[in-house]
Amino acid sequence: MVLAGVLLALAIGTACRMLDIPLPAPPRLQGALLVVAMTAGFLLADHLLR
Repeated sequence: MVLAGVLLALAIGTACRMLDIPLPAPPRLQGALLVVAMTAGFLLADHLLR
């Protein structure tokens, strides 16, 4: 399942680059880390609140 998510993300990134569409993600490492931290926090809170 994780591999499918990574492959989908790479496909979307490649398509956005080839079609010159703005990437639906932060262009800098700090922004990407912020997205990862927010996702991890959301998943942790969901797990703890169950």
